[in-house]
Amino acid sequence: MSGEKKVFLVIGAGAGIGGHVAKKFASEGYHAVLCRRSDEAGLQKLISDIEDAGGSASGRLLNTVEDGTIEQLVEDVETQIGPIQCALFNLGAQIGNRTLADTPHKTFELGWRIATFGLFRLASALFPHMEKRGEGSLLVTSATAAMRGNAGQHSHAAAMGGRRMLCQTLNAEFAPKGIHVAHIVIDGPVEAPDTLGKLLGPELYEKLLDTKGNGKDELLVPSEMAETYYHIAHQHRSSWSHEIDLRPWKDAPWWNDN
Repeated sequence: MSGEKKVFLVIGAGAGIGGHVAKKFASEGYHAVLCRRSDEAGLQKLISDIEDAGGSASGRLLNTVEDGTIEQLVEDVETQIGPIQCALFNLGAQIGNRTLADTPHKTFELGWRIATFGLFRLASALFPHMEKRGEGSLLVTSATAAMRGNAGQHSHAAAMGGRRMLCQTLNAEFAPKGIHVAHIVIDGPVEAPDTLGKLLGPELYEKLLDTKGNGKDELLVPSEMAETYYHIAHQHRSSWSHEIDLRPWKDAPWWNDN
């Protein structure tokens, strides 16, 4: 593919993991295609940040739950921008702690549609292109809930557990065809204003930054996480990471914390 533009596609390009991984790939010569559900201003700021740093980027708002949106996105990028050499599926499905009685059917199903079915749709649209080229990688951000179910996490754990198993079945079918799928378990709080910040609220988030962030490194730092994502996408196939977990230096695995 000499001379063609290298493309990195990220679905879930917020100010945390998705945005920082996009910046890393762009700094290494990729054209970053950024997609997020809402916040046009935030999307444009991220694109401007990449371009101001000398990189190349474009993006769009995308409702991944709507039929055909992911599929059309892949076709548009492949035909109008270039071959997608790496994609990041970075959509979360966290709805907070809810009892079984407080988890409506539609809410439970939405978690699955975003976290599991969305990944399935991306692989279905993207992998035929990668298979023809004989190479490609798909990075999948996941969560502790993929490893351990806790009270109040019925929707999230079911969705993330399904995401993990889907990554394994995709690897089993497509690794021999040169496509690398990596399930990346984020086992800890991420220093991100538009995910953890929204979940906690401004006051609690600032308090958390004061006690564990701002250089204390007891929260996951997205810019540092991006280095790991980039490395995984460029591993030699003799030593691919199919599953890896990231957590701050101070924490033990949450799924082993009884």
